[in-house]
Amino acid sequence: MAEENKTLVTEFVLTGLTDHPGLQVPLFLVFLVIYLTTMMGNLGLIALIWKDPHLHTPMYLLLGSLAFADACSSSSVTPTMLIHFLSKNHMIPLIDCMAQFYFFGSSATTECFLLVVMAYDRYRAICNPLLYPVVMSNNVCTQFIGVSYFIGILHSAIHVGLLFRLTFCKSNVIHYFYCEILQLFKISCTDPTVNILLVLIFSTFIQVFTFMTIVVSYTLVLFTILKKKSEKGRSKAFSTCSAHLLSVSLFYGTLFFMYVRPGSGSAEDHDKMYSLFYTIIIPLLNPFIYSLRNKEVIDALRKIIKT
Repeated sequence: MAEENKTLVTEFVLTGLTDHPGLQVPLFLVFLVIYLTTMMGNLGLIALIWKDPHLHTPMYLLLGSLAFADACSSSSVTPTMLIHFLSKNHMIPLIDCMAQFYFFGSSATTECFLLVVMAYDRYRAICNPLLYPVVMSNNVCTQFIGVSYFIGILHSAIHVGLLFRLTFCKSNVIHYFYCEILQLFKISCTDPTVNILLVLIFSTFIQVFTFMTIVVSYTLVLFTILKKKSEKGRSKAFSTCSAHLLSVSLFYGTLFFMYVRPGSGSAEDHDKMYSLFYTIIIPLLNPFIYSLRNKEVIDALRKIIKT
């Protein structure tokens, strides 16, 4: 009978951001606007890069790939949250729950490695401009993008695969707005120590390795920029790199607080805010961070508006 009980939980209840009835409709409207803006920003940027031949360069191929990862990341979480704002039924089947984490986890890991390739691209473009067309051709860039997505898919698949070793019988209530993996560990009636350790090890390694690679790349870029005699060249390089660094800081800051220090205390509401930031707000901000100060993107947009 005890063994049967372990297989009873096949659906979970997502409590969402708040259980206050008066906030459900206002929050639905806020996050609907955010989601639509996110999709228009990211998919619009992809369409713009695809349509304008002048943007068919490694830098913009990477930017388009990052926009796609952001669109996937937001779409894995926000639609379910929007439905739950207006519905009294907050149930989500176990398989759907795992699928939701899988798509979000693969998008987030892919983004880590895309940010590394973007830093490497800027390093090559600014520090070795003569060799740049050879070492960072569109073909090489496409291979880097493919590897980034492969690592993201594989990394997420490992953790989702290991979720199948867990059984859920303590509770079916997830005090979160999406199926976050650390929350699933809390309600497992199988010892999740192995899963927790692997999440901690993989997350720490990926984040530290990718973040340090980015820091080294941009440090070398900074020294090269400071050596430039042309004020215009320095200004353009700083403008491009500052957008990248802002995006990196937002992304890695929130991921670090969530996964490199799991279980670091009673700050459950803070964890929700960190999750909200990197699942919904960062995908909203990224296309604007990279586009608003980018002359080539703005020129391409003006060209399309005029035609």
